[in-house]
Amino acid sequence: MPGTREMMQIRMDGVNPVFMEKDQLKDSEVWNREISISKGQHLHIVAPSGSGKTSLMHFIYGLNSNYRGGICYDSKKIKEFSSEEFSSYRQKNMSIVFQDLKLFADQTVRENIELKRILNPYHPVEMIEIMADHLGIKSKLDQSAKTCSYGEQQRTAIIRALMQPFDFLLLDEPFSHLDDLNRTKAMELIYAECAKRNASMILANLNEEKFSKNERVVFL
Repeated sequence: MPGTREMMQIRMDGVNPVFMEKDQLKDSEVWNREISISKGQHLHIVAPSGSGKTSLMHFIYGLNSNYRGGICYDSKKIKEFSSEEFSSYRQKNMSIVFQDLKLFADQTVRENIELKRILNPYHPVEMIEIMADHLGIKSKLDQSAKTCSYGEQQRTAIIRALMQPFDFLLLDEPFSHLDDLNRTKAMELIYAECAKRNASMILANLNEEKFSKNERVVFL
């Protein structure tokens, strides 16, 4: 059963969105290319607005199949996965920070984070306060998410994503409302968590992130 062992590689073979014209794809270093990301490697995808960055992240995570070509987890094409297989992979092998965050507005910051942690715990509950303190939102833990600034919500979503096991961490513009100091702190935490698990980070961003650590950079 997929998800009962580590996922070691994500591979994209000639992937391109069905909604894009050929002239939108010709200069891309991602669309219509062969790209593989092995566990422990990091990939930084730089893409302007409207180039399909969020669609790509949804393709990889299995939320959207409106593409040509193939995406494989290890040797199996994800378009062949059952709902049960996807559920298992996402619980045990993949985590994501969505661009729109997908927080529950009426629940507290702590409850939003804990919801992900209890589904398949990687960290003990006390790590919520430790990470929140590192990212400067410890005082917000018992406030409803809707009362927090967007930057505080982004930090909440990052901590939530780090609560579960993962071999691959997908990040879709996770720092857009953070200043340099908070970006640095968030990147430090993400790198540390990836190192603990020998996990990979796939970061999609509008610009090349100056706080990154020499990972592979491709332009969408």
